[in-house]
Amino acid sequence: MDRYHARAMLLVLSFALLSKGYAQDSGTLVPAIITFGDSAVDVGNNDYLPTLFKANYPPYGKDFINHKPTGRFCNGKLATDITAETLGFKTYAPAYLSPEASGKNLLTGANFASAASGYDDKAATMNHAIPLSQQLEYYKEYQKKLAQVAGSTKSASIIKDSIYILSAGSSDFLQNYYVNPLLNKAYTPDQYGSYLLGVFSSFVKDLHGLGARKIGVTSLPPLGCLPLARTLFGWHEKGCVSRINNDAQQFNKKINSAAANLQKQLPGLKIVVFDIFKPLSDLVKSPSNNGFVEATRGCCGTGTIETTTFLCNPKSLGTCSNATQYVFWDSVHPSQAANQVLADALIAQGLSLI
Repeated sequence: MDRYHARAMLLVLSFALLSKGYAQDSGTLVPAIITFGDSAVDVGNNDYLPTLFKANYPPYGKDFINHKPTGRFCNGKLATDITAETLGFKTYAPAYLSPEASGKNLLTGANFASAASGYDDKAATMNHAIPLSQQLEYYKEYQKKLAQVAGSTKSASIIKDSIYILSAGSSDFLQNYYVNPLLNKAYTPDQYGSYLLGVFSSFVKDLHGLGARKIGVTSLPPLGCLPLARTLFGWHEKGCVSRINNDAQQFNKKINSAAANLQKQLPGLKIVVFDIFKPLSDLVKSPSNNGFVEATRGCCGTGTIETTTFLCNPKSLGTCSNATQYVFWDSVHPSQAANQVLADALIAQGLSLI
C-alpha cells in the first residue's frame, strides 16, 4: 500500500474515531504512543547516559526542528516521529530520562528507547545503554506518574488505548553477535535468534500484564544492506551481504510466528509485526524509483563506518550536503527521507492497532 492510500484510510478512520474522547480533545487517533527499544527509536535518552552511543551533536539533527541535534540517530525525523504526526500528534512523546518527561507532557506517552540496547540485556549493559528490562521498570514508574497527572480512571484508559512500539534486534546481531566470537563460535545465528525471541515473548507478556493491548514490533531490517555490514562483512561479494540478510529473514519468520501465538494466548491483545525488511530492501535495490541517488553508503563522512561521535561528528570529512538523496544518514540509520517511506509502511501495516 502506498503512502496516499495509507493516508486516505487514516482520513476515514479519523472520522470514525471522533466518538472517542481523546480524538475530540486532541485530534489524535490514539491517546498516547509509548516506545521501547534501540537507536532506531531513541529520541534522546542516551544523552543522559555515560555511553559512546550518542547523537546529541552535529551533524545529527541538521534537518530536524531548529536544525539542532536531539539524540536522534538521523539528520531529521525518525519513522516513529512521522508516524506520530500522521496520527495527529503535535508534539513527540519525550525521552523518559529528559527533564521534559514530567507533568502534562506524560499524557501523550513516553519514550524509553536507548541506542545500543536490544533484546540481549547483557549487550545493552556492556554498551552502557538502558537494557530492555530496565526500560520496563521505567514504564512502571511512568504509570504511577501518569496516574498522578491524569487521575486513575483517565490514566487507565490511556494505558489501555495507547499504541506501544518496540524496535529491537538490530544491535543484538550487528553490534554483538557478529562481532563477538564468544557468541558466534558458540551459537548459530538461528540459536541466538531463538534466545532473543524468548526475551521478546517474555517482554510482551509483561507489557500485557501491565495493561498494554495494542503493540507494534518492528521486524529486523535488511541488516546485510546497511553500509556498516557491507564494510565489515561484505569483502567477498558486491551489494548486500546475503548471509546476514538470510539470518534477518529467518528471525523475522520466527518473530511473526511468536507474535501470532502471543495474540492467541493473551486476552485482548492486538499485536502487529511491522515489516521494515521489504520497504528498506526495496529502497536499497532501486533507490531511483523513490527519488534517491545513493543507497550503498551514508551521508555522514565516508558513510561506510560512521555511527558514533568518533566517526560521525562536525569534523567528519565528506558529509553530503543533501541528505534527501541518501537512503542512509550514517552507516546504520536511515535518513529522514527514507524514514518517510518506512513511516508510510508502518501506518499501512498498523491500521488494526488504531
